[in-house]
Amino acid sequence: MLFSKPATAVSLCLMLLSVVLATTPAAAQAASAAPATAIPATEIKTAEGSAADAAARHTKRTECIKEAKAKKLVGADKSSFIKDCVAAH
Repeated sequence: MLFSKPATAVSLCLMLLSVVLATTPAAAQAASAAPATAIPATEIKTAEGSAADAAARHTKRTECIKEAKAKKLVGADKSSFIKDCVAAH
């Protein structure tokens, strides 16, 4: 019984590795065949910019969660309200 768990874990890891290695050349070939697109300098984000964006999204989501709680929404209604609220801000 002890041997089966480690053996299973090792075989699953090797299987995953073989899948990754098998798909990597195909992905690289597809990427090289695709036309290159230039990214404008204004769209390149720095670590500080992405951190600020994440903080702003967190603040918006927190506000929407508070609104949903005030409206006493639960389940799917709460989820859809939060999703719509975040998208609207």
